[in-house]
Amino acid sequence: MRSEQELEELLSTPSPALIEMMKRLDGDLMILGIAGKMGLTMGRRAARAIELAGVKKKVVGVSRFSKPADREKLEAWGIETIPCDLLDREQVRKLPRVANVVFMAGRKFGTDGSEELTWAMNTLVPGNVVEHFKASRIVAFSTGCVYPLVGPETGGCTEAVLPAPVGEYSQSCLGRERIFQHGAKAFGTKVLLFRLNYAIDLRYGVLHDIARQVWNNEPVTDSVGHFNVIWQGDANDAALRSLELAASPAAVLNVTGPETASLRSIAEQLGKLMGREVRYAHDGLGSGSCYLNNAAKMADLFGYPSVPLARMIRWQAEWFKNGGSSLGKPTHFEVNNGKF
Repeated sequence: MRSEQELEELLSTPSPALIEMMKRLDGDLMILGIAGKMGLTMGRRAARAIELAGVKKKVVGVSRFSKPADREKLEAWGIETIPCDLLDREQVRKLPRVANVVFMAGRKFGTDGSEELTWAMNTLVPGNVVEHFKASRIVAFSTGCVYPLVGPETGGCTEAVLPAPVGEYSQSCLGRERIFQHGAKAFGTKVLLFRLNYAIDLRYGVLHDIARQVWNNEPVTDSVGHFNVIWQGDANDAALRSLELAASPAAVLNVTGPETASLRSIAEQLGKLMGREVRYAHDGLGSGSCYLNNAAKMADLFGYPSVPLARMIRWQAEWFKNGGSSLGKPTHFEVNNGKF
């Protein structure tokens, strides 16, 4: 993996299953919060799937578009764009109603110290959205951080595990889910809660965070010893395909890779691939308590992800060796006290 162009091409190439789904899916698609880390390539993936399916369907991207280049890129891909502050109920009410909505808006980074904005983004915005799009199918992005911390020997939390969020960020994410669940019951809106841990794009993600420290000869932060990851393209494909799973009451789906990944094992693999000696901030063992998702249900529905963990590790090492760019957005995967 040598260039952003090659990376974005791969991230936006739809699966055959997604192309077939677009033939069945009625109505247009709107992606709310499209200018975030995952949204741009999701929009392009959806547009390409629709084109390859040979059907007539619009993809509409909604965001504040603080970076004009993002809007220009989307429109060059044939995606209609609408600037909107989703916190403003009146602006939301002016959005065209569509049959299918993917909700990606939310706030995580910098939560500690600005909790009020986090709660507003993660609970008021969903209220505005589910009220306006009450007749739509909605896939609402969430996080595995609503689950309790568990040890790697558990195999991770299944969808049957009751939420027990730690800290205000995770609590606000459960608040987001509860608002969508309320809309599903009150309005009959079909909703799927998409609990994701953690998407990998070589410019950001857990593997990027570890590889950056290894590459720069910094001690690897090892407060958390295990985690789950999934290739961003596979996560986006699953999100779009999940539109067919939206239900009332709201459905829940864990989304991640099949492995419980070991930080120490991955750091050592990256060190070998990049020719670096690995050092750890503590002892390299990490805490026994982690955010871990069990995605067996997803694998049963959609099959295993197309990009395995070993390939992601190899690509991540190549990315740094080739001087690849970074989005400068750490995942904070090492946090297990709720203070992001």
